[in-house]
Amino acid sequence: GTLCRTKPTDLIFVIDSSRSVRPHEFEKVKVFMSRVIEGLDVGPNSTRVGVINYASAVKNEFSLKTYQTKAGLLQAVQRIEPLSTGTMTGLAIQFAINQAFSDSEGARVRSPNINKVAIVVTDGHPQDSVQEVPARARAAGVEIFAIGVGRVDMHTLRRIASEPLDDHVDYVESYSVIEKLTHKFQEAFCVVSDLCATGDHDCEQICTSIPGSYKCACKEGFTLNSDGKTCSACSGGSESALDLVFLIDGSKSVRPENFELVKKFINQIVESLDVSDKQAQVGLVQYSSSVRQEFPLGQYKNKKDIKAAVKKMAYMEKGTMTGQALKYLVDNSFSIINGARPGVPKVGIVFTDGRSQDYITDAAKKAKDLGFRMFAVGVGNAVEDELREIASEPVAEHYFYTADFRTISKIGKKLQMKICVGE
Repeated sequence: GTLCRTKPTDLIFVIDSSRSVRPHEFEKVKVFMSRVIEGLDVGPNSTRVGVINYASAVKNEFSLKTYQTKAGLLQAVQRIEPLSTGTMTGLAIQFAINQAFSDSEGARVRSPNINKVAIVVTDGHPQDSVQEVPARARAAGVEIFAIGVGRVDMHTLRRIASEPLDDHVDYVESYSVIEKLTHKFQEAFCVVSDLCATGDHDCEQICTSIPGSYKCACKEGFTLNSDGKTCSACSGGSESALDLVFLIDGSKSVRPENFELVKKFINQIVESLDVSDKQAQVGLVQYSSSVRQEFPLGQYKNKKDIKAAVKKMAYMEKGTMTGQALKYLVDNSFSIINGARPGVPKVGIVFTDGRSQDYITDAAKKAKDLGFRMFAVGVGNAVEDELREIASEPVAEHYFYTADFRTISKIGKKLQMKICVGE
């Protein structure tokens, strides 16, 4: 539909209405043709459609130049009547190639920008020869799709269809299910699918459609990374220098499989940073009943090494002393001895899944009084009041909560955007 633009095409349906095709079955063929037409861009400069009806004789129902609107075509298809005699398939296709695709019938001059396509629908054995069809079609630049129904002769289908045969030969067991091929033909004629609208892209922020493909872009304040897909919030210029410390809850309630998701969450945020001596530095602290510095600020000079160290982090699996951890952050993590740089913005990301077993108020207040920008991320049984107490002002922009560890990557995306913008 709207997600597709069809390449300009001269399309001829060649439909069998021999006596083996019952009237109600012929109606199904008309529905199939109508559905395919509905998916096309119809117009003199886009797609033109003609229909050839055949049995013992060939009847040109309407040619490529007859109807220039989709509505006109659909009404004309409804008026087609079956001929109900023999099966002169070869004759019908020869007529299509020699007559229907001629200038006088409205076909355009052969060009790489215009497809010439015939869709042949038949249910029987031809009473004439189809041997010359493929060579003549190739010579005329006509692509032939062959659809067989019921007791059709498959050998004939393969003989008349264009190469590769797997793409150009279709079989349905009865006319009642021919409609299921509609989608295949709508896709076959679709050359510019809007991949951004369908979600078939891997752009992190902004997707822009271009003919047959897409380009990624970033929101204001972000830079497109070298992969052409992801965006860095902290990129370009001294204003993106940053000392960032993660304070991660490793208590036993987190559980090992969720701890692995937390590591992915950390690395998701690391991926958006411009890590170097001059730009972003990252430190990592894990806490449970005690506090353990996994690595200080500046120990690792690039994203790859930070991410490897995060993956290796062992799970502590005890209590939840969030207050003690916040005190460690205030007293140690952002000290010069632990790699912090004077005059560089300090950001703390506190991740917890439950109520603290100690008092957090004083350390949470001190972190903010010292000018650290504090983000609080809570999962599962985390307590909203505690998260709000840890978070910087405006609180609503600095704390996040989700009930399920599996959705923390969504919080990660929001955090990526907030960490550096406005620093």
